[in-house]
Amino acid sequence: MSKKNLQLVQNEKNERRQSNSLKISLDDMITISAKTENQGQFMSQYRHKPAFLLHGCAGTGKTFIALYRALEEVLDKQNGYGKVVIVRSAVPSRDIGHLPGSEEEKTEVYSAPYQSMCEEFFPTKDKPYQRLVEQKYLEFMCTSYVRGITLDHAIVIVDECQNLNDMELNSIMTRVGVNTKIIFCGDFRQTDLSKRYDMSGMKQFMATTDAMPSFCSVEFGPEDIVRSELVKEYILARMKYEDEYGVSA
Repeated sequence: MSKKNLQLVQNEKNERRQSNSLKISLDDMITISAKTENQGQFMSQYRHKPAFLLHGCAGTGKTFIALYRALEEVLDKQNGYGKVVIVRSAVPSRDIGHLPGSEEEKTEVYSAPYQSMCEEFFPTKDKPYQRLVEQKYLEFMCTSYVRGITLDHAIVIVDECQNLNDMELNSIMTRVGVNTKIIFCGDFRQTDLSKRYDMSGMKQFMATTDAMPSFCSVEFGPEDIVRSELVKEYILARMKYEDEYGVSA
């Protein structure tokens, strides 16, 4: 074999070695335990239910533990789930189709929180969120792109679901296909929807799922706040204000 061909072979080996070092596996993921009783309830029920509604106070780690368990199960490769799909509304712009750029470019600002979470899950990996997307283990989409698709063999996390109206929640729920788990995370106290013709559908959705045995609903209160003591103090003061004056956030 000529020196040129030997060099080409060596370059290919180096590229494969570098590519493998960038790939993420279950072994790269740190172990995270429940920090509160309600986080523990979700963790213990996770493998026994196909659908969850995690609702309540901000800062309680609802999305954090949902994404952790979802990625853990997808990376396990023994459960038949191919990917995690994060769905979120592009409030306030709502429909992002008119914005310039590709779908990835349009949604990048909304995926920032999940990038930070992945960095906590995989502290030894560089840009773990991007690596997971490249390996087809993770996908982010706005509600603008949900209609007309079927989500098979996936774990779907619908985040900030208080910012979805009744029609959007119905649309997402009816996208669930074969061997798919779905987790809704939100807090109806925090909705960004303020127009009368575009109100949050979360309360109606909660009433509907209460009648479904397949759903496990976990409510997170101020005692579950793990973000910081300042956030906990603020949430408690805000809830007291709302109770006294009959207004919501």
